[in-house]
Amino acid sequence: MGRLTRRPQFLAVAGARRKWAAPGLILQARAHDERQHPRPDEPAVRVGFTASKKVGGAVERNRARRRLRAAVAEVLAPHAAAGYDFVLVARGETVRRPWPDLKQDLATALKRLKAWRDGVAVSAATAPPPADGSPDTSPAPMADTMAGPAAGGDRP
Repeated sequence: MGRLTRRPQFLAVAGARRKWAAPGLILQARAHDERQHPRPDEPAVRVGFTASKKVGGAVERNRARRRLRAAVAEVLAPHAAAGYDFVLVARGETVRRPWPDLKQDLATALKRLKAWRDGVAVSAATAPPPADGSPDTSPAPMADTMAGPAAGGDRP
C-alpha cells in the first residue's frame, strides 16, 4: 500500500466525487488516470487519512487515524482493487465505533464504490504444505498479545 501525502493528491480524490459515508468513516475513491497515478516503482493502491477538528482534540484525531490505519491493514489491503487512490475521512463516531462494525463499514464502502476484489492472499498459517514433501520452514504465527480488556478491549 502506498500513501497519499500531498494536498493535491487528496483534492484529486475528493474531486472525483466518488464516496460512501458510513457511521464510522467516509471512504473516497478515485481510479488512476493519465493525470494522476503512482510511479512505476510505487504500489498500485494508495491511501490517505484525514481527521478534522470535528472529530475532537488531538488525542481523538490521532486515535481515529490509528484505528483507520488498522482497518485498512485488515480490510483494504487484501480486498482493494488495484489502480485506485483512497482517502479515509474520520468521523466523530470513528473512535467510539466497535471494532468489528468499523471494519464492516470499510468493507461495505469498498463494495458500494465497486472497488472490492475477492481473493485474500494465502497466509503462512493457512498455506498448504510444500508439494515436494520438504518440511515447512515458515515461522509459526504469533499469538495476539494485545487481546483482552487490559490492552484496550476489542479495538486497536
